[in-house]
Amino acid sequence: MASKIAPFVFRSAFRSSRVASRSQWRTFTASTRASSDVLHVHRDTPDNNPNIPFKFTEQNEKLINEILKRYPPQYKKAAVMPLLDLGQRQHGFTSLSVMNEVARILEMPPMRVYEVATFYTMYNRTPVGKFHLQLCTTTPCQLGGCGSDAIVKAISENLGIKVGETTPDGLFTFSEAECLGACVNAPMIQINDDYYEDLTPESIVTLLDALRASAKDVEAGKEAKIPAPGPMSGRKTCENSNGLTSLTEEPWGPEVFRKDL
Repeated sequence: MASKIAPFVFRSAFRSSRVASRSQWRTFTASTRASSDVLHVHRDTPDNNPNIPFKFTEQNEKLINEILKRYPPQYKKAAVMPLLDLGQRQHGFTSLSVMNEVARILEMPPMRVYEVATFYTMYNRTPVGKFHLQLCTTTPCQLGGCGSDAIVKAISENLGIKVGETTPDGLFTFSEAECLGACVNAPMIQINDDYYEDLTPESIVTLLDALRASAKDVEAGKEAKIPAPGPMSGRKTCENSNGLTSLTEEPWGPEVFRKDL
């Protein structure tokens, strides 16, 4: 009997010592370590700290009142996203002061507003240039047309900056974006609120030159001439460059319906 119990006792003792020898801790997240804490941590800077006052303009206050009418009073915190967007458009980026003002208006804990602003990448938590270049580098844009790598190179060489940087004059900020939903017209770029598609290295340089010229026109008090958004290849939307290739003839036979319907 003892010979049958002994192996079980030894195995149990060995297992207990092995478990006890393991480090008794675990990480707080299962995701890979981020190389930057920009999306998670706020650091006070001269242009982004809670001591900088921010108030919505009178015009934007009217817009806020219109936005809040869309929600029941007890659920007005649901307006946090449009109010953050409105604050970013007024201030230039979603600063800590913008978030705090939105929290005050919606009577929300500031942390709840911070959670939204740090989750969605459309909220810029650091200053960006007058023209925010958001180039899509997802698979369709990598493979479509000349490929987004060629556009990245053309922009970097023309502006003298890399992805994630802003030109010294504050005119351009160059960012990399995930799919922006214009895959059929790849490669494409979003500049502020506009899409420019069917890009080539030559057309993106022409576009950047036109944006520079428009900024100078504004400074000189002239009317800015910004290129019209959309495909840069001449097509109107996303029609086939070879023209209509299907449904070009009448149906080959009459339609047949069930007689019992």
